[in-house]
Amino acid sequence: MDWTNNIRRIWFCLTAALLLSACSVSYKFNGASIDYTKTKTIQIADFPIRSSYVWGPMGPMFNNQLKDEFANHTRLEQVRRNGDLKIEGEITQYQQRNKSVSAEGYSAQTELSMTVNVRFTNNVNHKEDFERQFTATSTYETTQSLNAVQEELVTQMVKDLCEQIFNATVANW
Repeated sequence: MDWTNNIRRIWFCLTAALLLSACSVSYKFNGASIDYTKTKTIQIADFPIRSSYVWGPMGPMFNNQLKDEFANHTRLEQVRRNGDLKIEGEITQYQQRNKSVSAEGYSAQTELSMTVNVRFTNNVNHKEDFERQFTATSTYETTQSLNAVQEELVTQMVKDLCEQIFNATVANW
């Protein structure tokens, strides 16, 4: 019995070693896949609010978070013009809608959503250019007032949007 267990262990170790040597996986802990020998700068324009419904602090929160996302997760230098990468766009929608109804027929949950339109230009490789919309949502109980939860919900949505934009532009996800 002991002899067969030893054979199995040796076979398992050899198989694992063979599989591990045959595979090569590369992870970057910052999430970005940027060739820093070719791409050194990024230009991030402030996104104006083009939505009919707005919450005042939303624009600066989004613009600061987007710039921080790239500053904290890449080595790209942020420049005002002529960046190797360029991100611009606008906040196109900020709205709330009923998400679910209670047994009594009243709104039980409200969904808040925020949409941004993004134009991405890669001056190093124009095949990666795109214009796309990104949306984030958050839900809150209708028993709460929007004023009570708005800052927390917008903060969550802004973080989500900035991660989506980061992943679409430099993480190649």
